[in-house]
Formats: sequence, C-alpha cells, structure tokens
Amino acid sequence: MAAVVLLLFGLAACASPFRADVSRFQSQLPPPAGQTFAVVADDPNLSGGIEFRQYALLVEQQLAAHGYTPASSPEQAQLLVRFDYGVDNGRERLRSTGFAHGSHFSPWYGYGPYNYWGPYRRGLWSYGWYDPWMGGNDIESYTVYTSGVDLKIDRRVDGVRLFEGQAEAVSRSNKLQYLVPNLVEAMFTGFPGNSGETVRISVAPEGQRQR
Repeated sequence: MAAVVLLLFGLAACASPFRADVSRFQSQLPPPAGQTFAVVADDPNLSGGIEFRQYALLVEQQLAAHGYTPASSPEQAQLLVRFDYGVDNGRERLRSTGFAHGSHFSPWYGYGPYNYWGPYRRGLWSYGWYDPWMGGNDIESYTVYTSGVDLKIDRRVDGVRLFEGQAEAVSRSNKLQYLVPNLVEAMFTGFPGNSGETVRISVAPEGQRQR
C-alpha cells in the first residue's frame, strides 16, 4: 500500500503544472509590427556562452511568435532585449509525511532575505501551498530553490527602456535546463500583460501542451 501511494504521488508530481509569478512593466512598447530585435546578455559574464545562446533562442522564438523580427546583429536591431536567468543555492525545509487530510502548509513563507538576483520581495511567495501529505509524526527534509528570469527591452537608438519583466518560481529543482524554458514560457504567456501587474502563471506539463 505504501509503495502504491508513493508511486501515485510521484506520478501526480510529474503531471503537475509549473507555476511562476510574473511581474511586467511597460512604457511605449510598440505593438508588434515586424520591429527588429536582438537578445543580448544582461550579465556580461554570460555573453558569448553556449548555454546563454540556448536560452536566448527560446526568447527569440517567443518574440518572433508575437510578431517581432530577429535582427542579424544587435547593431542592426531596433530593440535590444536584455536577458538574464539564475537559481539560488536553495533552502532546507521540513514536512510531515503523514496522511492527514485538509492540512495547509506553506514552506515558502519567509523564504529568506535574498533571492538569486537581489532583495527578497516579501509577499511574493506568501500565497500558501497545499500539502496533502501534511500530518502525522514522520518528518522529512528537502530543499527548495528560487529561480527566475529577467527580461528588459530597450530602444537601441536612444536606450529608452520600454519593458521590464521578471518571472520567478519556487520548486524542488535547481536544473536550469528544466527551469529556464518554463520561466520563459511563463514570461510570454499573455505578453506583454498589464503594466504593474503580478500574475500567477501555470504552464501545462509537457505531454499536455497544445501544439
């Protein structure tokens, strides 16, 4: 029975959507009408890296799908898209492995003074989290990580900032190959969004996404 329960829990976890909180701000961002753009590293340490290029291609594909046109080089682009990503070192959390129903547990609340890119903004992760396994006397330790992507769009000719966006998530994975694609998809869900609004975005599991 215990083995069956653990198997079902694992399958449910695999099928769960990826959730991220997305904040977006815009000013004078032109509606998509073929404007050219280039994705560049906001962190100079990432510039020219193979890993950065892999993730930058995801941003390019999303912008192209929204009607913008990739430029042959940053010097030829009308818009410069500054992109950054990262994941922190994680924090240890405890939870019960009992089977009491109806309990609510928020492992994210008070998640520490800093995230990977700067001061922690209190309240971002205080929505609460439902843990159906909370209860009983057995306690296990696990690690949660805060990950995020940062996107800025500037007009190249004069450097005027047109758009700023952040997508952040708390999860038990620290693998950028998994996290960044999901965060990029969350960033561009409903893009460019309402300026000044923070929304919770759920990305469907890979096998359930509509093509």
